[in-house]
Order: sequence, then C-alpha cells, then structure tokens
Amino acid sequence: MNFNKNYTYGKQSISIRDIWAVIKTLRSPWLTQGPKIKEFEKAICDYTGAKYCVALSNATVALHVSLLALNIKIDSEVITSPNTFVASANAILYVGGTVKFADIEKDTANIDPEEIKKQITKNTKAIIPVHFAGQSCDMEKIYGIAKQHNLFIIEDAAHAIGSLYKNHKVGSCKFCDMTIFSFHPVKTITTAEGGAITTNNKNLYEKLLLLRTHGITKNSEKFQDKSIENHGPWYYEQHLLGYNFRLSDIHAALGISQLKRLDKFKEKRKKIVGIYKQEFSGDPRFEFLEEKEFSDAAFHLCPLLINFEKIKITKKELFAKLQEYNINLQVHYIPVHTQPYYKNIGFKIGDYPVAEKFYDQEISLPLYPDLSYKDVKKIIKIIKDLC
Repeated sequence: MNFNKNYTYGKQSISIRDIWAVIKTLRSPWLTQGPKIKEFEKAICDYTGAKYCVALSNATVALHVSLLALNIKIDSEVITSPNTFVASANAILYVGGTVKFADIEKDTANIDPEEIKKQITKNTKAIIPVHFAGQSCDMEKIYGIAKQHNLFIIEDAAHAIGSLYKNHKVGSCKFCDMTIFSFHPVKTITTAEGGAITTNNKNLYEKLLLLRTHGITKNSEKFQDKSIENHGPWYYEQHLLGYNFRLSDIHAALGISQLKRLDKFKEKRKKIVGIYKQEFSGDPRFEFLEEKEFSDAAFHLCPLLINFEKIKITKKELFAKLQEYNINLQVHYIPVHTQPYYKNIGFKIGDYPVAEKFYDQEISLPLYPDLSYKDVKKIIKIIKDLC
C-alpha cells in the first residue's frame, strides 16, 4: 500500500474566506499596528470570556513577557512540566529565573499537582502548567496549591484554545493570572506565526501592552511629562525596557477568520480522536491517555502509546517505515530536562521517570481538520501492520 498524499501529525486548514481576509488587509492602509489587532484581541476575549487580551508575535514571547509582567527575576523559581516544548522552560531562563520541573501524571501526561508540591521552596514564585495535547491540567487543584503558597499561575495553553475545564473555557483565567496561546500552523487555529495572552487583571494587561512595544506608550493619560507644550501628536514616552513583540494586522486578519471556525475544528478533531481510540482499543500493544471527566478538550495532538517491548520493531524503525508511506509523525516531547543544555545546568536522565517513560512510548498520530476519515482508517491499518 502506498499513499499519494503526505501526512504529518498536524497541519493548518486554510479556507477561501481565510485567504480573502488576508487579501483585504493587504489592500487596506494598515499592515501592522492597525485595527485588526484590537479586533482579534476582542474576538479572543469574546470566545474565552477573559477581560483582556494581548496579541503577540508568537507564544514563546507570550511566555516571556508574562513572566516579566509578574516581575520574575534572578533567583526566582518557576515550576513547569518536563513534558513540553523547550519554550515553556526557556522563557523562565530569559528573565533570569530558575527552572524547576515537576513530573507528570501517567494517565494524562499533564503536570502532577502532587509533584508540584514537592518542588516548592521559599524561592518559588510561579507555576506554568502545560495543557498537554489540548486537555487542561487540573487547574482548580493547582490553583489551590498556588494560593496556599502565594504563587502566580501562567497557563501554557499553546495546545488548548477551544478546550474547556469544568465548563470554563481555557483562557478565561478563572484559575490563573494569565493564559498564553499559540497560533503556529500545527495548532488548532493559526495566524501563521503568532500568540496571545489573556488575563482579567488590568494592571497586568497594561504592563503587557508596554512590554509588547518597546515599553512605549502614546496614551496621554499615562505621560509622566505633564508639560502640555511637549505633547504634540508625535509625542510618546518609554516607561520600561520593552521589546518589539508585535503581531501584524495580516496575521491578525487570518486569526479572526480562523477563530470563526474553531468550534468546527474542535468537533472534527474529536471525531478523529474517537476513531483512533475505537480502532486501536482492545489491542495490548497500544494505549491512549485518559481524558478526565472535568475536561472537554479541543485536541491539538493525539498521542498513541506503544509498548515497544511487545512489538517487532523499534520506534526509530517504525518512523522510517511510516515515511515510506508518506506518513511523517512526531514525538511529543523529548523531556526538556534531558536536553544537553539542561543537563549542563544540573538536570539528568532519571530525574523525572514518568515523563521519560512517556517519551519512550509516545508517537503523535496525524490530527487535523482536512484529514479524511478514509485517510485515518488507512493510517491505522498501516501502523497495526507494521507493529
């Protein structure tokens, strides 16, 4: 059997309306710093229920400025998951903080609240729970731990726009200070590159706006120089050391259009995950993560756990064989603490055994809205035959 198509673990779905939305913006007076940014931010607030939103150039900078807004500094410890992309931990280092990892739950691959407790010290300032594959962490439990120890929470929801936790939209910030989203092409909706932060805290929101654009404000009500004669239409003030982390109107226009289809994307993804689970169930070679009763996930990933000790090929051999059928998968994730950089700063293999075992078994199955159900069945058959 061979495929004419190429399959990956994730892929954007672009419609004619998406394309036209971008074209209209390209033909408008504003390519950046224009009205589409606020329109996109309002659309995210309307969808999530959060009071404020700041759109940014990507999710990594969203994590970065979130930590800056909370004044996380040198010697401040921040706890996150080892089962994530390196950006979740790298952002802590960008601001001079110290990374602490807490191992994951075996059944969800999300950060384990009990392991968070073990990592808290007098220097701990914040927690970054990562909603792996789209399923929310148990935020009410983590929120309780944070409040007990006076810690901030930044939800890393790069995988989880459209997901619900206990009937609350991820991004509503009911159980956190801020939530960050990613709009990379493999995510549930895309702006090509882009990210966003939601919050219900006005002070944080205003600080995030400054950090996004060089620390500069053009809001006359915020000016420190009160000499009216200095305040022509050109006037602005820099109030802190910020960055150029802006999103363009072109990206925002695509995001506005994509957001209108988010619920349909979620529905299709859930159906595909349901087929995978049904077809692989009852086979001792394969296993899936559990979706908790508090969760209604907009799945970004569909992780399949394979017991490689029970099958006839290794993970490396399986990937090579799948590529012969134009099926190019990925593994999520290489545990961050096993990366050479992190080993050089003191972490070692064996520190977080649940995350390491998960990595040994996990492959991410193709999951995106343009995947047909016929394609899904073919992919399942090939994997079963190869294993």
